[in-house]
Amino acid sequence: MRVNRSMPASAVIPVLDYADVAEAAAWLCAVFGFTVRLRIGDHRVQLNAGAGAVVVTRSGARDPAQMSAVMVRVEDAAGLYARILAAQVACSAPVDHPYGERQFAVTDLAGHQWTFSQTIADVAPEDWGGNWGGDWGGESGRP
Repeated sequence: MRVNRSMPASAVIPVLDYADVAEAAAWLCAVFGFTVRLRIGDHRVQLNAGAGAVVVTRSGARDPAQMSAVMVRVEDAAGLYARILAAQVACSAPVDHPYGERQFAVTDLAGHQWTFSQTIADVAPEDWGGNWGGDWGGESGRP
């Protein structure tokens, strides 16, 4: 797997929706001992969870099936995208993002969201507006 400073190194990353991202991140750090890796505006926080990671986000989802999602890092987004289309499953087209990831999303048969992410560049978070660690509990997650 390619390294990208803007992405946690974990292959599978739970993404959890909260009404108040700052409050959720602070609580998860204080109670579970997680640490803040990266803050993205006021709507998204990457947390270190031991050797893994969790992303806390605010999407405003009302459907319980969409209040959590799974992000999976892959080596070949185009190949997986083709496989999913061949299975006649609707999904968004892969999009390249300024934080160095090519991503696309799929809703599974139960309505759960899956995001597949291929690292295409190593991008420093500060280059696109991310902030290392910070005010929401825990120390800096800067590698």
